[in-house]
Amino acid sequence: MGKAGRVACIFTPYVLTIASLICIIMVGLGCTKSSSDTLNNLYFMRINVQNISSEGSHTVTEVENILEQYGITSVTAQDVSDVLGKLQDDSTLADFYQIGLWGYCDGDINNNKTNVTECSKPKSEFYFNPFAVWGLDSSDIEGELPSDYKKVMNIYKTVSKWMFIAYIIAFSVTVAEIVVGFFAICSRWGSCVTTLFALLAFLFTTAASITSTVLFSIFKSSLGTTLKAYGISLSLGKNMFAATWLAVAFSLAALIFWTFSVCCCSGRSPYGHRNNGPRGITAEKAPYTYEPLGAGQVPYGQQQHTSYPPPAAHGGDYPMTNTNQRSNAYEPFRHS
Repeated sequence: MGKAGRVACIFTPYVLTIASLICIIMVGLGCTKSSSDTLNNLYFMRINVQNISSEGSHTVTEVENILEQYGITSVTAQDVSDVLGKLQDDSTLADFYQIGLWGYCDGDINNNKTNVTECSKPKSEFYFNPFAVWGLDSSDIEGELPSDYKKVMNIYKTVSKWMFIAYIIAFSVTVAEIVVGFFAICSRWGSCVTTLFALLAFLFTTAASITSTVLFSIFKSSLGTTLKAYGISLSLGKNMFAATWLAVAFSLAALIFWTFSVCCCSGRSPYGHRNNGPRGITAEKAPYTYEPLGAGQVPYGQQQHTSYPPPAAHGGDYPMTNTNQRSNAYEPFRHS
């Protein structure tokens, strides 16, 4: 297979790598521009506080039991109602908040249609802090929260930081994979190096996707039921998770085809080094040419014949063999 076949072999993983990079870019662009409807539909989680209520559907005892399950014993149900009441009366509180990789967006809900009005400034290692976003830093309830709750927030901050770093590394390595992929057209060594980058890209893309999926799924499953009683609903962004897992799928497929290009699809000509001769030169035998004969071969016309009884009409003798054989004679004429 020549260079054309080599290019065709590299084309498939190259396209898959570009597709994976596009999906990673879409994940990074989510919740970064309020005027883009496409980017506004890319978020990890949406927090809907349009119907927030300080009363809630739980009794005081149920609220205190729920708080106790999360290790919050110094906060009463009345404290929770007071904080939610402040949020309910706050005119600056948006109807919903969407969490992305670099920041968050907020907006209004009219006739069951969301309208993003503002997005925060992109920030590296971002994590959504409701106390800071909702202006509750000076609230007494934050100071009364036990150390267990603060540990949970620190874990969330640490995991969000790792998730951000994993996406950045996945993006960088995928870009390097595309650049190094040019050299894969020339040789299998180029494919080998590209395969290493493809493996790193797949590992970090998968790690980032798993982290984001597990992180926000836990939040939704553990807090969704409790907050729903107070009119606060949590929902996951299907488009964002579809983009990140498509990036994983494309990255895996690219890794498989890059590995295949290391073992197959050589760029060398199949006619090279034949019969230890110059590459690309093949000797062909033309008709009616002189050729050396091997040992024991007899020239044409002087082959050994089997003697038969002479005809009665002639009575002559025919020789049994030809004794004038030469070990390295040339055939006078070569007939096809």
